[in-house]
Amino acid sequence: MFDPQVYVQRRERLRKQVGSGFLLFMGNEESPMNYTDNPYPFRQDSSFLYFFGLDSPSLAAVIDVDENRDFVFGDDIGVEGIIWMGYLPTMEERASLIGIEETAPLVHLEKTLKEAIRKGKKIHYLPPYRSENAQKIGDLLGIHPSRVKDDASSELIKAVVEQRSVKSPEEIEQMEIAQELTYDMYMAAKEMVKPGIFEREIVGKMEGMVLASGCRMAFPTILTINGQVLHNHDHSNVLEEGRLLVIDSGAESPMGYASDITRTFPVSGKFTQKQREIYEIVLNAQETAIKAIKPGIQYRDIHLKVAAAMAAGLRELGLMKGDVDEAVKAGAHALFFPHGLGHMIGLDTHDMEDIGEDFVGYDESVKRSEQFGFAYLRLARELKPGFAITVEPGLYFIPPLIDKWAAEMKCTDFVDYEKVDEYRDFGGIRIEDNVLVTDKGCRILGKSIPKKVEDLR
Repeated sequence: MFDPQVYVQRRERLRKQVGSGFLLFMGNEESPMNYTDNPYPFRQDSSFLYFFGLDSPSLAAVIDVDENRDFVFGDDIGVEGIIWMGYLPTMEERASLIGIEETAPLVHLEKTLKEAIRKGKKIHYLPPYRSENAQKIGDLLGIHPSRVKDDASSELIKAVVEQRSVKSPEEIEQMEIAQELTYDMYMAAKEMVKPGIFEREIVGKMEGMVLASGCRMAFPTILTINGQVLHNHDHSNVLEEGRLLVIDSGAESPMGYASDITRTFPVSGKFTQKQREIYEIVLNAQETAIKAIKPGIQYRDIHLKVAAAMAAGLRELGLMKGDVDEAVKAGAHALFFPHGLGHMIGLDTHDMEDIGEDFVGYDESVKRSEQFGFAYLRLARELKPGFAITVEPGLYFIPPLIDKWAAEMKCTDFVDYEKVDEYRDFGGIRIEDNVLVTDKGCRILGKSIPKKVEDLR
């Protein structure tokens, strides 16, 4: 945990931002895999962690803005709990670690909220992403479960996003810890990439390193020779000569901060000419993006710059044709690059997207496009110092998408479908790093994980 004053200052800033009312934060519960006593590994709600720091289930907290009081609700562990789970400090002891003096059993939360409602106080809460919390909030506030998410407080959402978007030095330190472990994972994986190895063997090595370090994975590993499937979590294939292996993975620091790195390796140890040409286009696009990152520029504009760079590279290979700017304007590049350039990263891999991607990645001046591919851009807004973001361009050859566009004769002025057909079995390439926006530019977080062609052999 951070120093208690870190949490005190975060809550005080939030109190000033929202202005009045009760701010309700629901912690997460354990989730059973197949029966109650066999739960998935517990992961606390990230906003609860950010403002209250307590990483255990069955907790809730309230910030009373008007009376300048903070409460934590939870139950002290009894003898039976100690028998099965071991000793836990009392709620009073745990609350003192985050600068809070007032605690109460969890059952008192409903009475506290009803008293606040009786006094005319507005209850602010974030949109729940777990059904049990949606049900709890509905029961506590007398809201039908179908309305709970819609009735979440936009004032609180905006205040939380504004505060959590800018990472403090303590947070960056945690992200660097996650990056250091992720570096070790990738260096170990790099040595294993060769024909005859099962994908699952590499996944097991990488995830085993994380568990052995006392940490956890930031998200389920994507590791596949079928890189054209963007979020492929199947690990049953054997690595084959001439194929590409896409690995998208990352560790989570002991305090919950994520890393998210992608590398693409040639299974044979050396790219074919065709693979190298596509790889160099993606690498150039990523480096172009990183060089362009600075405060005051919209990430949407960097995405478009990257799209143009990759379209120009594909045109040189004969896969695309015509004017590059017009091709990007028409969305022709999305046949090969159908996702956004990146997203916020922090306590969540896709930071704060649980409380609304449009609040996190967009604002009043930047609205989401409806164009295929461009619509999937998770982060479009203006960048500010302290933002931590991913930069992950990719090029993919997705046979069903190629067939669909060809049958519809879509973007025929910009795509040479006959040439594209020669790449149907290519797969995909993605390269991703995590970047901190600084006062004048940016810097890549963590050690440099190999990505130059000559370093991947």
